[in-house]
Amino acid sequence: MTVRWLEDVRSTDIGTVGGKGASLGELTAAGLPVPPGFVVTAETYRTFLETTGIDDELFDTLAVDGGDDLAEAAETARELILETPVPEAVREEVLGAYRRLGEQSTETAAETETAAETDSDSSGEPFVAVRSSATAEDLPEASFAGQHETILNVTGEDLVDRVTECWASLFTERAVHYRNTHEFDHSEVDIAVVVQQMVDADKSGVMFTRHPSTGDSETIVESAWGLGEAVVSGRVSPDHYVIDPETATVTESTIADKKQRMVKDPETGETALESVPDDQRTAQVLSEAEIEQLVEVGGRVEDHYGEPQDVEWALAGGELFMLQSRPITTIADAESTDSAGTVDAESTDSAGTVDAESTGGKAVSTEQSARDASDPVANGGHSDQQAAATDPSAETEDGVLVRGVGASPGTASGAVRIVSKLDHLDQVTDGDVLVSPMTTPDMVSAMQRAAAIVTDEGGMTSHSSIVSREMGIPAVVGTQTATEALDDGQTVTVDGEMGTVSEGGVDDEEPAIHPDPVESVRPQTPVKPMTATEVKVNLSIPEAAERAEATGADGVGLLRIEHMVISLGKTPAQYIADHGEDAFIDQLVDGIRTVAEAFYPRPVRARTLDAPTDEFRELDGGSDEPHEHNPMLGYRGIRRSLDKPDPFRCELRAFGRLFEAGYDNVELMLPLVNDSEDVERAKRLMDDVGIDPAKTRWGVMIETPASALLIEELAGAGVDFVSFGTNDLTQYTLAVDRNNEYVAERFDELHPGVLALIESTIETCRELGVDTSICGQAASKPKMVDFLVEQGISSISANIDAVRDVQHEVKRVEQKLLLDSVR
Repeated sequence: MTVRWLEDVRSTDIGTVGGKGASLGELTAAGLPVPPGFVVTAETYRTFLETTGIDDELFDTLAVDGGDDLAEAAETARELILETPVPEAVREEVLGAYRRLGEQSTETAAETETAAETDSDSSGEPFVAVRSSATAEDLPEASFAGQHETILNVTGEDLVDRVTECWASLFTERAVHYRNTHEFDHSEVDIAVVVQQMVDADKSGVMFTRHPSTGDSETIVESAWGLGEAVVSGRVSPDHYVIDPETATVTESTIADKKQRMVKDPETGETALESVPDDQRTAQVLSEAEIEQLVEVGGRVEDHYGEPQDVEWALAGGELFMLQSRPITTIADAESTDSAGTVDAESTDSAGTVDAESTGGKAVSTEQSARDASDPVANGGHSDQQAAATDPSAETEDGVLVRGVGASPGTASGAVRIVSKLDHLDQVTDGDVLVSPMTTPDMVSAMQRAAAIVTDEGGMTSHSSIVSREMGIPAVVGTQTATEALDDGQTVTVDGEMGTVSEGGVDDEEPAIHPDPVESVRPQTPVKPMTATEVKVNLSIPEAAERAEATGADGVGLLRIEHMVISLGKTPAQYIADHGEDAFIDQLVDGIRTVAEAFYPRPVRARTLDAPTDEFRELDGGSDEPHEHNPMLGYRGIRRSLDKPDPFRCELRAFGRLFEAGYDNVELMLPLVNDSEDVERAKRLMDDVGIDPAKTRWGVMIETPASALLIEELAGAGVDFVSFGTNDLTQYTLAVDRNNEYVAERFDELHPGVLALIESTIETCRELGVDTSICGQAASKPKMVDFLVEQGISSISANIDAVRDVQHEVKRVEQKLLLDSVR
């Protein structure tokens, strides 16, 4: 059977109509308000493959491992489907169903005297939404949301072509990679296509009938003006409501500044973003009556399915429509530490959680203790290593052997393993305390096995500090002599909060606590403060993506790719010379994709390479790197990228690959930009590799006074966003090298000069419609958070362990501003 009408479909038909089709059929049968439509069945797709004889070639093409091979295979598979003619009998049956749908809609409109369901073009042909519905989609144990094609405002002329595009979307690089990762057999996943009357929505959004993280009894609704695709894709910031489902009372709401909406051209049917009228930008989208209506329908949907639902909805002409409903797949993970993707504290996992007890070490606690909000170190702020380090040569009365900077909170005990050379890394076993002069990206695998990290060198922003915080491993850095004061095999206890390493382990009679580094950062109560100012997370290593995502952050404000590059052990030029450009690009694609997939559809802002020369000099191929007195002021960031465009082109090609694979949540950010000349030269290189800056979200770091003072010029060059890097902006503004012990005490991100540059930049960007963000260490300081929210910054990005504190601080400041405005 080529097509089936929604009113004839039930949940048992998922193998024929896919997850989305089965859900819509169930909703229709339950008497819920669903736009009429039909499904081009999965059997039709399978028959198309077999009768045209392309099935064997298609699945043989996909028998690849990854990298460029996977990208090429996915592209070949899509081309094979798109270039194969659809049999005429199938074409005629699909178009016949489309004509019948148009007739039904016209009759319904005449009976009800409403145009809500009769969206059509000037010739009277109805506009329809064409949506993929894979047979493995929207299942309770897996979510393929956003992977397959949805095309809006289609008419009969293009309908069959759009159906084949949905078939082909089963083989985007992202979809193929997801199925490979989750062990779904490509040949056993079919795809149906839902063809449904378009609703030209005035308002639209999504609704969770239970809290998606905890399963708590509260309904979550997000809404925006226009078509719902903008909300689902993350292109607009919606209003957010937390509602008591028993009373339909709003218990918490955030009314966003809705700058854009997605609409349909009434003549061409093309979907586009347009500016929201000024009087609607900050107006609440939903009325009380509409909220009550949504809650009532949400309750009916949940009752029908018997489990919490994620519902897409639209309002047109005052009439409510359910566009899609699927089970909420995240609640089980939040409720059980034994679910897939959640670390079992009794065993070792790939994210670095260890059962210290089984190897002689004993994990005590990595849960953050209550901290003084004014303490910049506790909140991820800057601290000078010399301020914390004392003479470590003698044990103190309290048993402390060495002191340093508490770089990553938590406490753990285990046997010391001193690593002075890379070939000693295999000596580090699960539950050991890794002690080293300093850590490098080559040591990440050993760090993942360790119960705690201790180093002689380094501060809060060193490699060991960043990686430890992201992985939830206690760390003390900058001890100066830990490798001399501690003995290999000695049992010690590391306190990453206090910055101490003490003699002995935990009393054997004291029960060990095995906290989960993922769960330790997951928002508890309140589950996640809802704020108009987005709170994002900083990330350096893809291995920490799960932990970062668990914070409930609104996206990734800074993904540093230099850690991915340096972990290769070779400079980019040397790696390319030894392995080829494609191998280098594959490394970047794999790293960024890991994070983009974990956060999808929330944005992931990845910064191009910004490693100083002293870090490159330690790598294979780095012998020719210049010796600079202060590498932070030298040959790095965009200036190096423009001077050596070949490796930079490879970075850009990696971004291009991700965009082509469907990762539309990836954003590109350029570091250490001074002026529009830097930007224009970078844009030309983007064009060279096939990235259209006009169709990609991209922006620049504001790290120099020049870039802050020339912000209008940068905005004129077309940037979508700017992000403050406060570490560099502060040292360049104050002429202070923060690594110079003689002047480090003068380093102050809250200096009036620094704040003046930030304030003027935010003000100008708000006038010009450019988003603003901050991703430096100062973003974790309460005073800086207060200042930024009051200035109207778009988002704040903090380190993983500080996200929860920043979320609550942002909410507190926003509520104070609201109260002050009405008093």
